[in-house]
Amino acid sequence: MTAVRTRVTGFVARQYLSWRSRRGLDPMSLIPDYALMPLRREGLDPVPALREYREDHPVRDFPLPFGVKAWLVTGHEEAREVLGRTRGLSTDFGHLVGRAGIGSGQNPGGLGFTDPPEHTRLRHLLTPEFTGRRLSRLGPRIAAIVEGRLDAMAEIEAAGGEVDLVRDFATPIPSLTICELLGIPYEERDEFQALSTARFDLLAGATAAFDKISESLVYLRGVVERQRETPGEGLLGMLIREHGDELDDDELAELADGLLTGGLETSASMLALGSVLVLRDPEVAAMVRDEPASVHGFVEELLRYLTVVQIAFPRFATEAMTIGGVDLAEGDGILVSLSAADRDPRLTPDPEVFDPRRTPTPHLAFGHGIHRCIGAELARMELRTAYPALLQRFPKIAMAADERTLPLRATSIVYGVDALPVTLG
Repeated sequence: MTAVRTRVTGFVARQYLSWRSRRGLDPMSLIPDYALMPLRREGLDPVPALREYREDHPVRDFPLPFGVKAWLVTGHEEAREVLGRTRGLSTDFGHLVGRAGIGSGQNPGGLGFTDPPEHTRLRHLLTPEFTGRRLSRLGPRIAAIVEGRLDAMAEIEAAGGEVDLVRDFATPIPSLTICELLGIPYEERDEFQALSTARFDLLAGATAAFDKISESLVYLRGVVERQRETPGEGLLGMLIREHGDELDDDELAELADGLLTGGLETSASMLALGSVLVLRDPEVAAMVRDEPASVHGFVEELLRYLTVVQIAFPRFATEAMTIGGVDLAEGDGILVSLSAADRDPRLTPDPEVFDPRRTPTPHLAFGHGIHRCIGAELARMELRTAYPALLQRFPKIAMAADERTLPLRATSIVYGVDALPVTLG
């Protein structure tokens, strides 16, 4: 009966959210402030409440609006247990919004919101393109993209303009890289970049986020239709040539949307926020610039410390289970705080300290289990290439604004900063 009540309550809540959104009333305004706590930060650090939750118990009751029963997981071991489960948990998009609710007709699909066996089928098609051997062919292209952006930054400052690392460096590098991977035209990146970023900002509201999902899927369906006629050399063209009969246009658009969004916003945020950490500490900057062997460990610690993807795809229990000694019922929701899990003292000593010489940890910045980010190695390639190149070209680069005034995102699934003015020296 508990599961039945949960589903009925969820259906009523979704209908109410849909009713409010159709009348111009943003559903996000109904969510109490405490429910957004896992998406809050103080500077680059998760809010203290997440640490307090973990210290009280790494699996805590975290009720959501409309009586939805949910749990917040903040411990590293417990987070790995949830993310690594292959049965009993679902990430299907329908659990979030319902077929008849606010997101009806706007399911982004792809890998993140799909369960096995469909998830297994889709990931199997993509995995070969994300092996180290296949990705290595992108290495020279990533290096060229980085050098091109550094040239552009020098030209901007020489012309008397202000260099913004977000606009001129952190965003274009992953944008151009993922467009190169997928075969999406460079000149179209600005349109999709705007659609991609908007969906992560919860302050813009749930209705706006769903609208952006819908817009980006419409755009990508157009790309797919053009590639059906003339398959390109990128991933979309490969999928059409080798698996075109297995994938319809909607599935291809959903896969591309997931890859482009995941590969753009997360890497852009890492490059920007990582630059803040580097530019505040000359010793770290010198290490990254002058010690090539240190870059691997530096990037892994950066990923752990920042964990820009703050929560994992929500899970919903399809059967009763026990996580971290806590009994969960069928129908319960589970939110995994990746940022809190990666600051767990059980993972590494002094986790609140950024130590670029720390021995790399099994962090959860890319998730874990079957939904682990398929583009993790591509992101690492971008970070390992971009930071040393930036510091070698501009050894005297410095922030041109007080760090306390930087426009950090207040409530966003992917944490980031919207502008980072610098002088190149």
